[in-house]
Amino acid sequence: MANETTSTTLNDLMPQIVAEALFVASERSVMRNLVRNYTIPAGQGKSIVVPRYPQVTAATLNEGQAPGNTAVSTDGVTLSVSEVGLTTIVSDIALIGASSNVVADVGRLFGEAIARKMDSDLMGLFNTFTTNTVGSESTTATVALLAQAAAKLRAQGYDTSADCAYILHPFVAYDIKANLTNTFANPNAGFAQNEAMAAGYIGTLFGIPVYESSLVGLEQVVGGNAGDYANTLIHRDALGLAMMKDITIESQREAQMRGFSLTGSAVYAVGELYDAAGVRMVFDSSIA
Repeated sequence: MANETTSTTLNDLMPQIVAEALFVASERSVMRNLVRNYTIPAGQGKSIVVPRYPQVTAATLNEGQAPGNTAVSTDGVTLSVSEVGLTTIVSDIALIGASSNVVADVGRLFGEAIARKMDSDLMGLFNTFTTNTVGSESTTATVALLAQAAAKLRAQGYDTSADCAYILHPFVAYDIKANLTNTFANPNAGFAQNEAMAAGYIGTLFGIPVYESSLVGLEQVVGGNAGDYANTLIHRDALGLAMMKDITIESQREAQMRGFSLTGSAVYAVGELYDAAGVRMVFDSSIA
C-alpha cells in the first residue's frame, strides 16, 4: 500500500529527528558552552575524576641559585552520571499525513527538553558557591553589585576578560536594565544603556557577557523565598559537565496505540570543580 507506514519508513526519519534534537539542544542550552566539558569513554565506568591543581607561587632567586622543589599535589572531583529522558507517541496518522512536520516537532521537543534539564542541573549548583558571595535576600540587583562580583572573581586570580559569564534570572535582569537606564528613562545614555533601552539587551558589562534564563533557581539558604534568585558570575573552571552519552532517540512499534513510541535520553553528570571560580549573587527581584 502506498500510504503504509512501517518501522522502515520511521527509521528513515530517525537521523533527521536526532539531528534536529542535537541542534536544538546545542542552540538552546545556555550553560553547556560556559562550563568545562568532559567525555566519559565507553567501558570506563559511570563516573570521572576531574583533577584539581593548587595555585603555586614562584620565588625570587639569586644568581646561580637553584630553585627549591615545589610539591604539586592534586585532589579530584568525582562526577557520577545519571540518565535523563522522555517518551512520546507519534501516531500513524501523524506520520502519514505530515511526516516532515512531525520530524521537526519531535526533534525540537526532545532537544528543548534535554537542554532545559541539563541547564537546570547546572544552574542548581549556583547555590553551592561559598567562597565569593554578593547581595542578599533583601538586595535589589544593581550594575555596581555586578561590578563587585567581577572584582571578587579577579581577586581570586581569574581573568574576567575571557571564559566568564553572568547568568541572571529575567526578573533580576529587569532590575539591571532599569538601573542602567534610570528606570527606562535615560535619553542621553551610553552604548550599554541605549542597547537596554532599544532592545532590552544587556550584552556585556565590564567585558563579561550577560545571559538570562528562567531556569535560574530560587536562593535556597533562606528557604527559597519568592523573588530571591541565586544568580551567578562564573569562570569556565567553576563547573563541569561530563557526557557519557549525548542525545539518543529510539523507536518502538506500539500496536495498540497505532503508532510508534519515541524515547529520547542522555547520560551525563554535573558538578562543582573550583568553588573560588564562581560568585553566588543573591538578589531579590523588585517585580517577583
